[in-house]
Amino acid sequence: MAVRRIRKLLIANRGEIARRVIRTARRMGIATVVGYADSDARAPFVRDADEAVALRGETALETYLDSGKLIEAARLTGADAVHPGYGFLSENAAFAAAVIEAGLNWVGPPPRAIAAMGDKLAAKKLVADAGVPALESVDVAGLQPAKLARAAARLGYPVLVKAAAGGGGKGMRIVEAEAELATSVAAAERESAAAFGDGRVFLERYLRAPRHVEIQILGDRHGNLVSCFERECSIQRRHQKIIEESPSPALDPALREAMGLVALTVARAIGYSSAGTVEFLLDGDRSFFFLEVNTRLQVEHPVTEAVTGLDLVREQLRIAQDEPLGFEQGDLSLTGHAIEARVYAEDPERDFLPQSGRLVAWEEPSDPPARFESGVEAGSEVSSHFDPMLAKVIVHAGTREEAALRLARVLERHRAHGIKTNIDFLVATLRHEAFLAGDTTTDFIARHVPARSSALDPADLRRAAVAAALAAQARRRERATVLEDVPSGWRNNPSAPQRLGFRARGEDLEIGYLRRRDGAFDYEAGEARGSARVHAFTGDAIDLEVDRVRRCYRLARAGDDHWLHDGLREVHLRELPRFPRPEREQVRGGYLAPMPGRVVEIRVAPGDAVTAGQVLLVLEAMKMEHRILCAADGVVRELRVEVGLQVGADDVLLVIE
Repeated sequence: MAVRRIRKLLIANRGEIARRVIRTARRMGIATVVGYADSDARAPFVRDADEAVALRGETALETYLDSGKLIEAARLTGADAVHPGYGFLSENAAFAAAVIEAGLNWVGPPPRAIAAMGDKLAAKKLVADAGVPALESVDVAGLQPAKLARAAARLGYPVLVKAAAGGGGKGMRIVEAEAELATSVAAAERESAAAFGDGRVFLERYLRAPRHVEIQILGDRHGNLVSCFERECSIQRRHQKIIEESPSPALDPALREAMGLVALTVARAIGYSSAGTVEFLLDGDRSFFFLEVNTRLQVEHPVTEAVTGLDLVREQLRIAQDEPLGFEQGDLSLTGHAIEARVYAEDPERDFLPQSGRLVAWEEPSDPPARFESGVEAGSEVSSHFDPMLAKVIVHAGTREEAALRLARVLERHRAHGIKTNIDFLVATLRHEAFLAGDTTTDFIARHVPARSSALDPADLRRAAVAAALAAQARRRERATVLEDVPSGWRNNPSAPQRLGFRARGEDLEIGYLRRRDGAFDYEAGEARGSARVHAFTGDAIDLEVDRVRRCYRLARAGDDHWLHDGLREVHLRELPRFPRPEREQVRGGYLAPMPGRVVEIRVAPGDAVTAGQVLLVLEAMKMEHRILCAADGVVRELRVEVGLQVGADDVLLVIE
């Protein structure tokens, strides 16, 4: 069969996966095109592509989920193929069929295979007919509340509500009791519709503490099919993976072969080609159950690439060109160990609440060695309309422990200032003794509770605050118009210390400093006294010795916010004003929006009596729903929002007396 050469590729996606596909396509001599939402106009992936087309919209539904706009972008630019990445329309059989109908080459499995696996319930029946073990499940479409309750009771609580049309934790809820069932199903339906354009959900028997193990498969259009071994993805929060690795610490060669053979059985049953993943839940007794097939590239595919030496995007493109696989099962082997961590814009100390805003600094360390797949850069705006993943970081080493510890060190050295991230939490997880011992089940975070922020002792905080104060002094001196040998500052009187106040982690700290004739400084920090010397200052870094301990701090600043990084951790300081400022109106009993988002459900009305823990309303942001809970018993006095309203961070939503 003749090769169907791809010359120009439209990547129907955004962020880090768009950049990832662009890199491989470029190495293969293929030109690239992307479409982009309004908020992504300055995003790195738009600049990386050879051509870009504005999709004229803000939300996912208006842009990356609009198949007509994406196919039109291909037509406008003369693209002859479409790569869907992951998420959005990557597992939408209708989109794949529309691409093919438009005369374009679809870089993915046949639409019939996507359709067979895209409906998770139909997929379970299909694989069960092929003899593959699967967890019992129930379709809830059209079920009235009484029948829904009976179906859940038959499965046995807890049950899991899952999206029928997608994964990644979207449209997923654990239901512990019947009282939660109806609202959980409704919320999962809304979330699934927002993320995948399809609101269908189903119930599944829930295993409390399995491992999540998946098999990477590759198949060409000539009937060749191989397993590229497993990845374990058990470290999860909100049912979303945050750390993935290959090989799994739970698999021996016999279990690896058995799971690989079952994955290939599933793939053959649906006539699969291209890259895909067959996912399983592995129980403590070594029994495993089919979960789903992801008919696309996975976020965590780099760990497989690291241990096998494959480029899975390259293989996808070769398969789409009708080329046969260049290897057989016996040619593949595992080398070393690879671990990936996903860096998210979220606040682990607030139940991993997604964050949006501007990245003031973004710097990926070159040492120790690691692979960064990022979709952002310094100055990037993180939008509330899309998933909050900023990057994934992958380390490949000779042993699992070395890979984990090196990845933790890479993350510590990584600078991501301006938005709260989960970096500290990832480091704590990777260094946790249970993780290093391979005790990695899906309830790991609940069982072991890794620290959600880095430890910062008073001496470290004091040094960072002194560094921030002296860096501010150095900046003022650089800008001063007085004589070079006259130190600048707020006052001309050198006998009184200069003072600067900061807030860090909820506490205030005042720094006083006085320049000595030898160029060093005497400082005060609360009750502490000491000396400091600036060895070098370059505007974005200060080499500072404080009480005989010398550190180099990288600096970033936006308004009153200062970020310092010493190669071990980030310290965020907010400079306190020297004079009082007008304060924002404080509403007694007011409940504020924790982030920008859209109101999707209101469960109370003015005059209602409410109790602590009750759900008041639900916001949708970053493709997830977030419940606003009542803090104490009271009465709703005022409702300031309505369903469908877009709100900003700290907007008053309602008032409770």
